[in-house]
Amino acid sequence: MNGDGLSLADAVNETCPWSGKPISEDSLTMYKGKTVGFCNPGCRDKFAAAVTHFEAALEAAPKA
Repeated sequence: MNGDGLSLADAVNETCPWSGKPISEDSLTMYKGKTVGFCNPGCRDKFAAAVTHFEAALEAAPKA
């Protein structure tokens, strides 16, 4: 279990969605209530930045 209380056993994936490498205990995050793993903190942080960007874009988009 890492410092955030997240565990590899709870991850919904076994490989990093960016690199395809195995996920690491120090590279877990929560997304929509699920634990998602990455191969390193850099990939985890890249995911967080992408999610933040896309969620902001969706909020700013005009409603159809």
